[in-house]
Amino acid sequence: MRLVLVGPPGCGKGTQAERLCDRLGLNYIGTGNMFREAIKQNTPVGQIAKPLIDRGLLVPDTVVNDLVAELFRAKRPERFVMDGYPRTYAQAIAFDSLLAQQFLHLHAVIHLTISDDEVVRRISSRRCCENKGCAVCFNLAFRPPKKEGVCDKCGGKLMLRDDDKEETIRRRLVEFHRNNDALVEHYRRAGVLTEVSAVEPPDVVYEHIRRLLPDA
Repeated sequence: MRLVLVGPPGCGKGTQAERLCDRLGLNYIGTGNMFREAIKQNTPVGQIAKPLIDRGLLVPDTVVNDLVAELFRAKRPERFVMDGYPRTYAQAIAFDSLLAQQFLHLHAVIHLTISDDEVVRRISSRRCCENKGCAVCFNLAFRPPKKEGVCDKCGGKLMLRDDDKEETIRRRLVEFHRNNDALVEHYRRAGVLTEVSAVEPPDVVYEHIRRLLPDA
């Protein structure tokens, strides 16, 4: 099974991708994690991405496409769920081409829907461990740490990342809405799109997704 999860930041794509991977044996491909690692390692891609991500802007399509293409050409995953890619119509066209080159096709694109205000509430409640070797994240609204401001896993200090601040989130949402309509319409025309409300608890959202998938 090959899936793409689309939706605004904070809609739960990462949570649902993790569950799908655990329960269906899929490979997780998250461009957010890939970029964070590139920034951490100060690679050329990381140097391009960091100032844009810090300002709540999207990384150029060509850079994202090259990052994903490099992964697929090296590993050619047969069963996967994409989290955070494609985000634009241009990325979707590039991904279609890449999959065709690999003789692969998508089984479903799940569009997780949620309001902007709920996105802001969710993301601005996120706190992540400042220990780079840990980097575990908690959410004050849904999964708070046992001790305020302290990581359950390593005891490190929890912090609000720059890209989780409200002003940054609002900018990210402007960018998201500017690109999302054409992306969703592309996959709707392809006959692989389905929409799922992301407002309900994660377990309920997962069950809605699972029932929509063939052979899940």
